[in-house]
Amino acid sequence: DRQTLLAVLQFLRRSNLRESEEILRREARLLGDDLGAAALSPAGTGLLGAPGGDADSTGGEALLSRVTAAAAIAIGGSAATLLLYANTFAVGGGVVVEDQPDVSAVLSAYNQQGDPTLYEEYYSGLKHFIECSLDCHRAELSQLFYPLFVHMYLELVYNQHESEAKSFFERFHGDQECYYQDDLRVLSSLTKKEHMKGNETMLDFRTSKFVLRISRDSYQLLKRHLQEKQNNQIWNIVQEHLYIDIFDGMPRSKQQIDAMVGSLAGEAKREANKAKVFFGLLKEPEFDVPLDDEDEEGENEEGKPKKKKPKKDSVGSKSKKQDPNAPPQNRIPLPELKDSDKLDKVMNMKEAARRVRLGPDCLPSICFYTFLNAYQGLTAVDITDDSSMIVGGFADSTVRVWSVTPKKLRSVKTAADLSLIDKESDDVLERIMDEKTASELKILYGHSGPVYGTSFSPDRNYLLSCSEDGTVRLWSLQTFTCLVGYKGHNYPVWDTQFSPYGYYFVSGGHDRVARLWATDHYQPLRIFAGHLADVTCTRFHPNSNYIATGSADRTVRLWDVLNGNCVRIFTGHKGPIHSLAFSPNGRFLATGATDGRVLLWDIGHGLMVGELKGHTDTVYALRFSRDGEILASGSMDNTVRLWDAVKAFEDLETDDFTTATGHINLPENSQDLLLGTYMTKSTPVIHLHFTRRNLLLAAGAYSSQ
Repeated sequence: DRQTLLAVLQFLRRSNLRESEEILRREARLLGDDLGAAALSPAGTGLLGAPGGDADSTGGEALLSRVTAAAAIAIGGSAATLLLYANTFAVGGGVVVEDQPDVSAVLSAYNQQGDPTLYEEYYSGLKHFIECSLDCHRAELSQLFYPLFVHMYLELVYNQHESEAKSFFERFHGDQECYYQDDLRVLSSLTKKEHMKGNETMLDFRTSKFVLRISRDSYQLLKRHLQEKQNNQIWNIVQEHLYIDIFDGMPRSKQQIDAMVGSLAGEAKREANKAKVFFGLLKEPEFDVPLDDEDEEGENEEGKPKKKKPKKDSVGSKSKKQDPNAPPQNRIPLPELKDSDKLDKVMNMKEAARRVRLGPDCLPSICFYTFLNAYQGLTAVDITDDSSMIVGGFADSTVRVWSVTPKKLRSVKTAADLSLIDKESDDVLERIMDEKTASELKILYGHSGPVYGTSFSPDRNYLLSCSEDGTVRLWSLQTFTCLVGYKGHNYPVWDTQFSPYGYYFVSGGHDRVARLWATDHYQPLRIFAGHLADVTCTRFHPNSNYIATGSADRTVRLWDVLNGNCVRIFTGHKGPIHSLAFSPNGRFLATGATDGRVLLWDIGHGLMVGELKGHTDTVYALRFSRDGEILASGSMDNTVRLWDAVKAFEDLETDDFTTATGHINLPENSQDLLLGTYMTKSTPVIHLHFTRRNLLLAAGAYSSQ
């Protein structure tokens, strides 16, 4: 509009950018005199202070200040690009550049020219238009209701039309989808301009453009309607605060849209899921597997044991060929295998040879560890890969480690006693342990707040715990003492997890970022920023090159460890995400949230490929069986459910069309995939673990109510 143009021209003149000014003036057909006149006009009418607001933050001055901020980025661009940069804080893939954007700059975009009394009319007019449009367009255009409702309400509040804002809210908030109820509750508490300054949700909504995916036909229909009606207020909001991702082809159905929407910032842009992801597994190092005693006669001439016999094809000979989708072996530096790790791998292979092949006709046995009398409040559980130890994190800030085998937990002897040991003896590793310390339970003290996440290292020498006190602690399982406290988060840390190769670990917290650490660095190596609310859960991909994070903004993101980029954004959950699990082959991701749904994602194509409905409360635990045939989910509804993962992932529609438009067709009924439901008496399930032989372990604290 003319006012904006004049502000930009004025700015260009001040900056001595004559050429750009000329070009822009020619394009806009404005004469030199207009510019002078606008600058000279009296305060009541012209650019420098529209009536009804403070002069410094209204009209031209606000525009000028916003343009100035943007000029650094796009000097000499046309006015359109200048303003575009001024209004978007998000640069490149939705990463907010400034951690706390300047509030007044963000809010000043709400200086409206519209008549406050007409807002209800504008909105109901659009609502009537959409409800009367053809079915095929109605579902797509209905996505506009929520973001427009929020922005129009905030605009009224910002311009201090409090009574109009209240009546607007009361009239239309009931029309919004049920999964926005929590956001609307926050919104209803913002009734004055002052409230908006410190509200993070509000700022996020303002700074990140709400993304809608709409077919070209529906978009043209909307545009024509708004332009005919001269409904500039709504059109301005659409252009300034929404990002409409237009695709060619059939409009999507209500089911297809419902499956994908619900996050704080709308859907993901299709570009966000285009980057190549190396989801394949790394090649296992090759080493000789000593045969069992009964196979002694199979030794070859030199007396060396042969390689694993081909009949046991499970692990020993599985990964000789490089997976075409795997990352290069040296893409990120991984720790060298120690002898003890090799020994453990051999044990793992032997166990795997005796593993039960699961399937619809052969379900796993489930062994449930119930924490009784856990009046300290159980907040986190983890089980070692070899299922020998279990750890609980508690609300009384303790970490408790139990041995679940007959072998007791022992500490290393004191330095004085160690000096007496013969270092050359064969059983030196046995001798350094102090029998006097043997016990089934060790309690670790050190945190000063509830412990929300725990994770054993793959070699079982270390344990991580993270807490409300903002720290992540690394404990030694040799001495049962704290080795390091990692301080990087300033707020509660909700989850932490070791990499499948050890050495690296990830943490996520209330400060909305996930951090990647290495055990020997006290500063994080990477900071993954982009979520709009708390990072509630974190998981490493089996090849350790990627990290998945789930958040209270109702999205799941996949991050590249190498460069810190966000390579996937998955939207579709209607509540904060609390559990993540990668399939053993690295191709798929399962996610669970407070909406009780488990969603399945194809990582390579960046698509949702399944939805498992059945739980009636938050899904806190997800785990694939060792061969990936079965997915187990555990929930606050006191049940463990088993799903047929093979069937869920077979014959997926991942053709180019689906990938390009996101037209996903989920089977109507996920009951065909449900293999079994197992109730506990009154114990919410907060952790699941498959042993190396595919026995399913579950854990939770008995609740008496």
